[in-house]
Amino acid sequence: MNQPTSNGTAAPAPRLARSAGKSAVKFTDLDISGSATLALGELFRTLHSTEGGLSSSDAGALFDKIGSNEIDAAKRKGVLIAFFSRFANPLVLILLFAAAVSAFTGDTASFIIIAVIVLMSVILDVAQEHQAQNAADSLRRQVSLTATVLRDGKTAEIAAARIVPGDVVLLTAGDLVPADARLIEARDLFVDEALLTGEAYPAEKLIEPPNADVAPESPFPRNLLFMGSSVVSGTAKALILATGRNTQLGSIAITLQREPPPTAFALGIQQFGFMIIRATVFLVLFVVLVNIAFHRPLLESFLFALALAVGLTPELLPMIVSVTLARGSMRMAQKQVIVKRQSAVDDLGSMDVLCSDKTGTLTEARIKLVREVDIAGNDSTEAMQIALVNAAFETGIKSPLDEAILAAGKIDRAAWRKIDEVPFDFERRRVSVLVERGGKRLLVVKGAPEDILRLSGYYRQSGAPRPFAATARTTAETTFARLGAEGYRVLGVAWREVDLQRQTAGIGDETDLIFAGFLAFLDPPKPGARDALAALAKLGVAVKVVTGDNEQVTRHVCTELGLPIAGTLCGPEVSTLTDEALAARIDETTLFCRVTPPQKSRIISALRHRGHVVGYLGDGINDAPPLRAADVGFSVDTAVDVAKEAAAIILLRKELGVLADGVREGRRTFANILKYMMMGTSSNFGNMFSMAGGVLFLPFLPMLPTQVLLNNLLYDASEISIPLDNVSDETIAQPRHWDLNTIRQFMFVFGPLSSVFDFITFGLLLWGFRADEALFHTGWFVESMATQILVIFIIRTAHTLRDRPHPALVASSLSALAVAVGLPYSPLAHWLGFVPLPADVIGALALVTAVYLVSVNLVKRWFFAHYKLS
Repeated sequence: MNQPTSNGTAAPAPRLARSAGKSAVKFTDLDISGSATLALGELFRTLHSTEGGLSSSDAGALFDKIGSNEIDAAKRKGVLIAFFSRFANPLVLILLFAAAVSAFTGDTASFIIIAVIVLMSVILDVAQEHQAQNAADSLRRQVSLTATVLRDGKTAEIAAARIVPGDVVLLTAGDLVPADARLIEARDLFVDEALLTGEAYPAEKLIEPPNADVAPESPFPRNLLFMGSSVVSGTAKALILATGRNTQLGSIAITLQREPPPTAFALGIQQFGFMIIRATVFLVLFVVLVNIAFHRPLLESFLFALALAVGLTPELLPMIVSVTLARGSMRMAQKQVIVKRQSAVDDLGSMDVLCSDKTGTLTEARIKLVREVDIAGNDSTEAMQIALVNAAFETGIKSPLDEAILAAGKIDRAAWRKIDEVPFDFERRRVSVLVERGGKRLLVVKGAPEDILRLSGYYRQSGAPRPFAATARTTAETTFARLGAEGYRVLGVAWREVDLQRQTAGIGDETDLIFAGFLAFLDPPKPGARDALAALAKLGVAVKVVTGDNEQVTRHVCTELGLPIAGTLCGPEVSTLTDEALAARIDETTLFCRVTPPQKSRIISALRHRGHVVGYLGDGINDAPPLRAADVGFSVDTAVDVAKEAAAIILLRKELGVLADGVREGRRTFANILKYMMMGTSSNFGNMFSMAGGVLFLPFLPMLPTQVLLNNLLYDASEISIPLDNVSDETIAQPRHWDLNTIRQFMFVFGPLSSVFDFITFGLLLWGFRADEALFHTGWFVESMATQILVIFIIRTAHTLRDRPHPALVASSLSALAVAVGLPYSPLAHWLGFVPLPADVIGALALVTAVYLVSVNLVKRWFFAHYKLS
């Protein structure tokens, strides 16, 4: 039987918003102040109903008007529409343009490579959208199939899908609540709302409106029932307020069908794409106009400009990103972290705030008896011994508190004989059993502490009963209040001896009891949670607890775990704040208690609005909206299907320690992607800037179009091992966000720096060695490749000598350089427009390259220090 606890209080209420239709009523959680407090008579009038329910004709007409009581999915976007919509991405458009140019210039290999990369990227995106749509569909399987209603004043069993607002439903233990409803009658009613709140304790439901002066324990009003919750015990009659997509559960499904906000990674790639478009358009137009002004061959100038555009495009970026993310995903899988959306690995590396539910993440998700005390708060075993007898012999459905009592101790049932029982009911808020042992009969009572104390005339001290004088009673009440304030769920236990001939027990016998003490319960912190929180703090990740539980319980758990608490916000207060006001308070708040699913999403959005990269960890249906709203959503393999579908990453162990490992791997992945983007764009920009500048004073093109494409291809090949590269401990230690300004500044500093040495090379070849067009093209091609490739080892990290590159990166880079140097001496030289380089030219180019590398190292030290890079 379910037991009340010390902090069972009412909750704020939602409002009924009347829509344009005669009886179309919509429930919304955004303003939770109306329907729970409205008089039942007013609700009946609004819904054109009575306590006898709707008439069959009215119900049928309303059903035809508002539709089925189902969480129906919105019309799915066609696969072809979803596929082609991906081509609006600026980076995809650039790559398609590069593929077209490659095909036009006869570079078939580049065309195939770019086209395959783009197609794979788009197909993966469409597949992920399909998964999100499946998440909404999963909700439809979570509700009841049939329900008992009153129609025409008579009981009728109908399909739950046929229920409409205004119906009156009858509920008993074991039923699923078919729609959102207001209680009309309730007896001993306890409802499991874990589907929406994630909390392990069943909620006691009462027909009385909530008391506005009392802080509610749950974000869901105690006189309202919600679709998908289940009746644990008792019976009820309820008035249906909202059905289908207008219910709480329906609002979650609608959220899942919306396009999720772009993640930090997606925004970063999009902004990077626009930056490349602007630079490409500017350089191409510049080159075309200059060549036209100098009356150079139009076709050759156009092909050169197109090759320049391709050269500035990081066409291997999707491949580098995919390989890097895939490698990160595989490494995380070894640590029991399964990645569903690969880009989430990058977002995980950037994450600086983790919002986590309390139950099952910080705690063990099971109620445990943690303290047994007397009236003064001193440890006492007597209360436990008495409670074991009561819990072992009471009948009915065991509450989590009963199960915790039985799990904490042992009782020899054979030594006791049950005589009778006074069952639990919500008015008395206690249960009594009459038992016999050793020639004595005892009435053992446990229940709400304030009621047990009121019924007790004695208490035990030093093994003997003493009268419950005013001083002792004050002491007991103080102990009870202190336990409640510390976040414990509390039961009181008492007993009395009765006549050996007594065969029955009644409510009248629950007087003049001997108070045995208090039992304090808690969902205890997980053993490894403290270390995991410390590890995340060391990694620069702030943990915020977002829970439907009350602030006392949450604060107690966080204190036990050593989590610093900067501030607390509760659901009712969150509902009064504007988005701007919430964002202003979000950084200084650690605990968000008694919050609803929509409020969880608001909290996530407010954190992202403040510039944070946010992760969210949850496993219930109520967690699906915030899982979608976060940059990266985490769930566990034991979570409900909806949560697993909405999440980007699945943890095989629901522990924060696993997340800390994932954060490290994510940062390694992020660092290598950023490394490629910074090195590739600066190198490409420098080369293209040199070519664009060269057309101003060179009597011929600085490089032939095919040589430009070959240069770009070899450089990309040299960086193909970037996903395997090593990353320094300093880089992993703190989160790094997408910063387009830093990438742009890196490009504008190191690109022109390389161009300076390109122009020096131009001067040496033209005036120092009197090079003709073929020798010039060959000399600059080799110098360009040498500077681009060797500089990788300088700018890949702040500490060049200490942080060694991965052997695969060394191999791919030096191999590409060897090919570039060897091409002028190969049989392909004539076809590519190359000639063998004289020894003195090679020596001069080697000297220029060496001075360039030294210069880059000096500038790198300043740049990394200025922008705080590692």
